[in-house]
Amino acid sequence: MTDETSPELRVSYADRDRVAEQLRIAAGDGRLTLDELDERLEKALAARTAGELVTLVNDLPLTGPPAPKDLVQIDVQAASSKREGQWIVPRVLEVTVDSGSVVLDLTTAVITNPTLRIMAAVTGGSLTLVTRPGIEVDADQVKVRSGSVQVRTPPGEAPTTSLRVEVAGSVDGGSIVARPPRRSLLAWLLRRPPTYGTP
Repeated sequence: MTDETSPELRVSYADRDRVAEQLRIAAGDGRLTLDELDERLEKALAARTAGELVTLVNDLPLTGPPAPKDLVQIDVQAASSKREGQWIVPRVLEVTVDSGSVVLDLTTAVITNPTLRIMAAVTGGSLTLVTRPGIEVDADQVKVRSGSVQVRTPPGEAPTTSLRVEVAGSVDGGSIVARPPRRSLLAWLLRRPPTYGTP
């Protein structure tokens, strides 16, 4: 949508999702309370025209989608590393875990690319992906010599996939786990508008 868009023009799933993401970023910046965020997200999901969406973000600064990095490397040796909150998901992640843990929390991450490729080398410790409805994890390309790989999907009917996570590499000890968030956070996420993918 642009400022010149007719207020009576019917909006698409992608239009609603762009506004929903702008609202979430504004809440993360402290511009909206959680109650205001919930109220506006409900209205964004139900919006039928451009005019209805514009009124939800008129008092917020314009935010364009952030550009993801092509490659991010995480190397953990006897320590821990965690990505959470409004972190920007790159196109490729190279994760090395000799011992310790790496947690990639995708529940409120900023997703601007439809695919995340993770190259993992786990020789001890763990790599954990925390997902939400709409995030699909494929770990079929991981070679397991010692340890385990487990993928658990969130309960309920899955919305359209917003992010496909392709995990490859090896586990020589330790584990790779993809799981939904704890029950209370999952209940909150299920109330949010679905993500309809990157236009």
